[in-house]
Amino acid sequence: MIKILHSADWHLDAPMSGHSPEQAEFLRRELKKIPGKIVKLAKAENCDLMLLAGDLFDGTASAETVRIVQGTLAEANIPVFIAPGNHDYICPTSPYEADGWPENVHIFKNPKIEEVSLPDLDCKVYGAGYTSMDCPALLKGFQAAGEEAWHLGIFHAEAEVSGSAYCPISREQIRASALSYLALGHIHKGSSLRAGETLCAWPGCPMGRGYDELGAKGVILVTLSEDVKASFLPLDTPRFYDEEVEVGSDPRDAISALLPALHTDDFYRITLTGYSAGIDLSQLNFPQVPNLSLRDETRPEIDLWSAVGEDSLEGVYFGFLQQASQSDMEKTRSRATLAARISRQILDGQEVKLP
Repeated sequence: MIKILHSADWHLDAPMSGHSPEQAEFLRRELKKIPGKIVKLAKAENCDLMLLAGDLFDGTASAETVRIVQGTLAEANIPVFIAPGNHDYICPTSPYEADGWPENVHIFKNPKIEEVSLPDLDCKVYGAGYTSMDCPALLKGFQAAGEEAWHLGIFHAEAEVSGSAYCPISREQIRASALSYLALGHIHKGSSLRAGETLCAWPGCPMGRGYDELGAKGVILVTLSEDVKASFLPLDTPRFYDEEVEVGSDPRDAISALLPALHTDDFYRITLTGYSAGIDLSQLNFPQVPNLSLRDETRPEIDLWSAVGEDSLEGVYFGFLQQASQSDMEKTRSRATLAARISRQILDGQEVKLP
């Protein structure tokens, strides 16, 4: 049995635009912890090799960051394969051209598929790297060959996106590749697909950088035995949550229901909806969540019963709903009030959001 840790899209030294200077610095520090967390996980899982499918760096990286990655990967003490992507492509100033890369790390530096045999693991690894911001369809016409039991591919690519500038890979190419496992990077949301005998997967980024990268992030653990299996393993990195809540009678209670009770470094963006006479966001403080952003999208309260008493169909309709809203039964009251509110919004030409 062979165990593989598959990761991609670390984006070390990313600028973290859209955040405050303090938040950006915090997130950059957390990004630099990712290599250590991944190597620690690989050791805990007794992995035999690592596949790192590009964009480990977000462009030109600092010398300190490069040294961190080099030293940490050396500690892995297993073969590590890197396929540079569109953000860390091979060029004279590339981090991959720096001195100090350990012997256990193999970097695919050419935009043509190379192969590396690992006799001790009875497998062969195929890969290629970007030398510019874009890359042709490398897998087109490719088929793995050899007597090894396992054939592994690693590319920074987009699967099933015809015409992509980032090494487009089709399901037909995956099926024809004869690869046991195809490790991809580039897409920041993890997923997988099977085509023929090949399992193709991409782990997503190991840490979100904004509210377009929500929830748990991590890596893929691949097991090669009688079959090829891949499972997602979350990493302990800051997460982003984007929530929406109706304010009800107490905005503080509504927000509290979505937040953890204890301190967290996770990022929360909560949009307040519903009806309100006005909310002072500066008075809504939750010190246990320093990375909290509140947005007020509530609407002014409306007079649901303004038409009651009018000699019109509208007046009769709302009069009926007003009587129902005064029922002794709570369910009847709430339904009548909701019906009146939706009706009022429609009649006033407002957008209706159903509960």
